[in-house]
Amino acid sequence: MWNEPTREQLSKLPRLYETEKFPLKDMPIHLHFFIGGCDWYIAEYDGEDLFWGYAILNNDLEMAEWGYISFQELKDLKIPPGFEIDCERDWNVKNASEIEKIRIGNHWPEKEEPRINLSGKEKRDDTRSGYSNRRNH
Repeated sequence: MWNEPTREQLSKLPRLYETEKFPLKDMPIHLHFFIGGCDWYIAEYDGEDLFWGYAILNNDLEMAEWGYISFQELKDLKIPPGFEIDCERDWNVKNASEIEKIRIGNHWPEKEEPRINLSGKEKRDDTRSGYSNRRNH
């Protein structure tokens, strides 16, 4: 793996389940791994091998999904003639909705329209499509 995150960098990631209070759109993405048309956006880490985040394989945004990702499997992936997964060196933590590929894959609009409830006050929809079922994978 190129630019493998250090133990110090990994220790700063939220542990599994620590970010469940965040709507998916506001989910902080701490790392970005990539190779060719594949991207893995990391939100949580178990401290050993398991990440939780968003995976896009072969630029297929329709089949992209939130789920668990093995760090060891990312490190072991090699594509002839010698390409390896890379970790974006200068990545800054971003909310998921700020990342175009995640936004498109989740069918989130570019800008959130305020919702009006019956009392006439603005209301934001914080539902997390698919997120509540993430632990069943």
